[in-house]
Amino acid sequence: MLPVRPALTAVAGVLTSPLTPDDYRAMVNPLWSRRHLSGRVEEVVPETPDAATVVLRPGRGWQRHLAGQHVGVGVDIDGGWHWRTFSLSSPPGRPDGLVTITVKAAPGGFVSHHVVHRLRPGAIVRLGQPTGRFVLPDDLPSRLLFVTAGSGITPVMSMLRGLALAGDRPDVFLAHVAPNGPAVIFGAELRRMAARTPGFHLHEHHTHPRPRRRARRPTMADLAAACGDLPDRPAWVCGPRALLDDAEAYWRAAGIAARLRTERFQPVARPSSGPGGRVRFVRSGREVLAGAGTSLLAAGEQADVAMPSGCRMGVCRTCLARLAGGRVRDLRTGEEHGDPGDIIQTCVSTAVGDVDLDL
Repeated sequence: MLPVRPALTAVAGVLTSPLTPDDYRAMVNPLWSRRHLSGRVEEVVPETPDAATVVLRPGRGWQRHLAGQHVGVGVDIDGGWHWRTFSLSSPPGRPDGLVTITVKAAPGGFVSHHVVHRLRPGAIVRLGQPTGRFVLPDDLPSRLLFVTAGSGITPVMSMLRGLALAGDRPDVFLAHVAPNGPAVIFGAELRRMAARTPGFHLHEHHTHPRPRRRARRPTMADLAAACGDLPDRPAWVCGPRALLDDAEAYWRAAGIAARLRTERFQPVARPSSGPGGRVRFVRSGREVLAGAGTSLLAAGEQADVAMPSGCRMGVCRTCLARLAGGRVRDLRTGEEHGDPGDIIQTCVSTAVGDVDLDL
């Protein structure tokens, strides 16, 4: 005999076909759905003119995140779901059960601009589960170093807030790069923390301190001069590619690369002189020409094809698609591969000649 609850669910599924009980739950409240993990926008808080924090109430099935992790977010724009990955900026275990993402509108960023400037309270977004290894260790060091620039502060802010919520007080040195004071995301909160928290040191470097005046970008040697015990501190660095490349080269040359953890918002792509090719999306009936440095994910979005995606860095494997013909190149390694039927990651694959995808 079937257990009562599964039996009733099975009967309900038959009686309500083609809709399922989960469909009806989602109609009443999208946060109750077991099939689509969702979140409701409770508030959108401007941080700077081009950045905002989105406060979300996650639905059934959400798993508590670790400070520093990121999450895939699906946003409904004009009837289509568009997925991007954003860092969580809230501490784990926030007492009210809410979580936050902080988003900077990137130049030409279709989804990020929508989130920052058009998303409103009450909107429903879809969520992945939190993931990522840019986190603090269980055995917390007594001294920490964070180096961030621009929106790279967002995962570190989750860590700082998490430390404060847990009552942990390690000695923290945070170096942050931004165009000027008003452009610092979380600037007011960080400065309050520096003023009120013993052992928290904030070092700001402004690259455009005044209109029409530009200062040079800081080097890792500048950072070492500001933080005298840099070699002794485990470091977490997040920001633009140039910052990360400089940090990795500096820590490697100093023989302390094992103390460095980095978070990249884009994969490290190898240069290519290949021709690219025509990308055809078989089921969608669309095609587009893509250069050798253009990912198949970007090509599909350019052709207005509904492309599954998550981290856009080849980590989460949300962007998988079946190769129907042609060969591809891995943007990270330069390796060419592919046979019909292979499953490939579209966010880190580019066309080598003409390519057909089963999308």
